[in-house]
Amino acid sequence: MSDLTATVEETKHGFHVEGYEKISYDFTFLDGVFNPENPQLAECYRRWGRVLAVTDQNVYDVYGDQIEKYFKHHALDLKVHKTKIGEKAKTIPTFLSIVDSMTEFGIYRKEPVLVVGGGLVTDVAGFACAAYRRNTNFIRVPTTVIGLIDASVSIKVAVNYGNYKNRLGAYHAPMHTFLDFTFLRTLPKAQIRNGFAELIKISTCSHLDTFNLLDKYCEQLIETGFGRTDGAPKEVREAADKINREGIHEMLKLETPNLHEIGLDRVIAYGHTWSPMHELMPETPLRHGHAISIDMAYSATLANERKLISDEEHRRVLNLFSRAGLSMDHHMFDEEILDKGTAAILKTRDGKLRAAVPNPIGSCTFINDIDAKELNAALRRHKELMKEYPRNGEGLEAYVDASDTGYTENNKAEVEALEEAAAEAGSLNGNGYIHGGSVSNGHVNGTNGIKEKLTNGFQKDLTNGVNGFTNGARA
Repeated sequence: MSDLTATVEETKHGFHVEGYEKISYDFTFLDGVFNPENPQLAECYRRWGRVLAVTDQNVYDVYGDQIEKYFKHHALDLKVHKTKIGEKAKTIPTFLSIVDSMTEFGIYRKEPVLVVGGGLVTDVAGFACAAYRRNTNFIRVPTTVIGLIDASVSIKVAVNYGNYKNRLGAYHAPMHTFLDFTFLRTLPKAQIRNGFAELIKISTCSHLDTFNLLDKYCEQLIETGFGRTDGAPKEVREAADKINREGIHEMLKLETPNLHEIGLDRVIAYGHTWSPMHELMPETPLRHGHAISIDMAYSATLANERKLISDEEHRRVLNLFSRAGLSMDHHMFDEEILDKGTAAILKTRDGKLRAAVPNPIGSCTFINDIDAKELNAALRRHKELMKEYPRNGEGLEAYVDASDTGYTENNKAEVEALEEAAAEAGSLNGNGYIHGGSVSNGHVNGTNGIKEKLTNGFQKDLTNGVNGFTNGARA
């Protein structure tokens, strides 16, 4: 939420306006946010007597009954807009579908929309709230590691457009964010790993103690859903809670003075110099955590080349990515992509590279004085180093699959309408096709498998993937 204080002064040739916007919003750690015995969320809606919730279909499949019972217990009428938002569906048509639900619901100006899901859901629904009447309140309940650790901290909301991530968006703070880490009990390991990258990001460049904990408990954190699964050792749970709280706190301390990104030297942009270009390049996009991990690993090599981190620190960073099963390289991450990514980010960062790199682990510096020759030499060395690691540095389950592509159950007419809209816009993340489908939970409900039964798309050798891909590799 925000309040504005402003003054207007008459000048010789007109007027001068000067305003200051106060932004305030809260975070609450609350295990069991939808437990009827926890009234905190319900109290936010008591005034209105009703709730419009926007949530991911995958989340609703697992937690829908619990959500419905929670609001029924607290005598609040609930309407749920269910969607599937992945990188391929983080688009204007998805955004407009949420806007339509807000109109149908008759949302009041100050009435908050409830947004439940991962970072992709909170991004798109948050943007819908920012655009609706130019400023509609919302409350976030993130359900993934990325949502809890990274997306929940920022006030940035957006959709992808054309072949560019987050090209259309706004800065729009929620009223409140409830952080419930019990959602990680049902999150697939691929998504746990995906979010783990965000913690490596913040700790490598800003919080050595957190990096040390990630290094110590890496495999256990991923295997136990950050200590939330049954039988997880108490020591791992306590370490996870410390990592999560300190990671979020560090992110907030770095972001709060720069909520609107007026300052472009951003520590938390480690891993985000070249990744916006190469994340969407593969036919099946990379998961965000893997895309930024490639960028971070390469940036660490660049830092090592410049003697900003020692050989030992360099290997420690690379080894942590490898142990976590995160990508450090990709066959499409080449000199051409490096050059295109550099050109694109220079525009975003006002003519300077501002590449965040560790110097040493736990602190950060920004590289600007670098040319293509040095960048390419570092890339060649990086690819040689990757030959020493499993899969030549490529990660496990690195590509979006049926749990996070956003492929929906639209009928043929609706699918064609979305394809036409995407074609008119130029492309849909570089792929002008949306394939209808029915997928099982992104969160796991009694099984670690993922079924996909396409109704209006292609059906060809699908195994935990799309368009004939098996975890990102052509089946």
